[in-house]
Amino acid sequence: MDKSNAKYSAYIQILEEELVPAMGCTEPIAIAYGAAKGREVLGGLPDQVVVEASGNIIKNVKSVVVPNTGGLHGIEAAAAAGVVAGKPELLLEVISQVTPEQQQEMRQYLEDRPIRVEFLDGDLVFDIRITLRRGEDTAQVRIANYHTNIVHIERNGQVLLDLPVEADDESGLTDRTLLSMADIWDFAQTVALDDVKELLDRQIQCNMAISQEGLTHSYGANIGQVILASSRPDDPIAKAKAAAAAGSDARMGGCEMPVIINSGSGNQGMTASVPVIVYGRETGASEEKLYRALVLSNLITIHQKTRIGRLSAYCGAVSAGAAAGAGIAYLDGGGYEEVIHTVVNALAIISGMICDGAKASCAGKIAAAIDAGVLGYRMYQQGQQFYGGDGILSHGVEQTLDNVGRLGKIGMRSTDKEILQIMLQT
Repeated sequence: MDKSNAKYSAYIQILEEELVPAMGCTEPIAIAYGAAKGREVLGGLPDQVVVEASGNIIKNVKSVVVPNTGGLHGIEAAAAAGVVAGKPELLLEVISQVTPEQQQEMRQYLEDRPIRVEFLDGDLVFDIRITLRRGEDTAQVRIANYHTNIVHIERNGQVLLDLPVEADDESGLTDRTLLSMADIWDFAQTVALDDVKELLDRQIQCNMAISQEGLTHSYGANIGQVILASSRPDDPIAKAKAAAAAGSDARMGGCEMPVIINSGSGNQGMTASVPVIVYGRETGASEEKLYRALVLSNLITIHQKTRIGRLSAYCGAVSAGAAAGAGIAYLDGGGYEEVIHTVVNALAIISGMICDGAKASCAGKIAAAIDAGVLGYRMYQQGQQFYGGDGILSHGVEQTLDNVGRLGKIGMRSTDKEILQIMLQT
């Protein structure tokens, strides 16, 4: 793809918008960000906080440990962290600079001023509204559609910001409809590495660091360590799976290290990158080839998630695992046909795995998704594939991605509601 092509600069911008750092699971961090912004608008520590959140937000915050809180979890902890210690200018690293004294202050704050959580029923899958009161003063902040998208701010009834909100509207971001598998392949083969090197180096550094943390310390169910302990020491695929799962172990367990996310999710960011990095290193891939494989995997993940939406009952690890399989196929010498068949085969195998919120078992789902991605590639290597008409598969990779997007975005809406109801009863 020539630099003069408008898609070239758009693809760079898409990567810059999506591959950003976040500390902790991104949904509680979005709440912390909104709460910190609300305190800034209010002008002081609030006496009362009400957090209204859509079902998918509640689902993804309920069980996960919020970093830099001393092991607290849930919506109340995220909001308290934001109002007590949050720095809104740091965006998704809003609670990355918390002191031990502030951790204690959070606990005291929750004891003295219980935070009220309410279900926000509406058309938006991603919707957070935080209302704060201090004496006679009030402030309100609303975040919608994606994690840092503040659409409404008011203080004492005076509207300071009010942007139009429509379901899944991401008009503030670069047009994702410019993505296609053929163009992603072309871009990954031809992009000047200097245009993406800094971005990818940051992804490699951050995501491999938290992966190593998960492999060497105890977090969650220690899925990464379990995989390593039960695999041959010379198996590069097992090492790739273990490393990705370990990063999720640590992240879901409240590890206070940043992750470079993809499509709003740290788990997706790690799944799209860590297996590719590990496999590339284990097989002696050149630096250039590794960078191009990461471009491929990251953009394929974004391409799939654009159709599904940022939050869904459809597990995001599926999309990222299929993309990681494509990156591994490329590192193995595969061309465009190998890449697209890897993705299609992987989606045929594992599409439908549910998202039941952020928690320790995400690491296991990541491992399963990577397995599916690699199996999808190995199938095509052996002359085997799934065909259009098999289940939700259609003729052509883009039509199949459309079908998967329809399944995740529309078909699983009722599933999403049932998952939330089950989770709220446990």
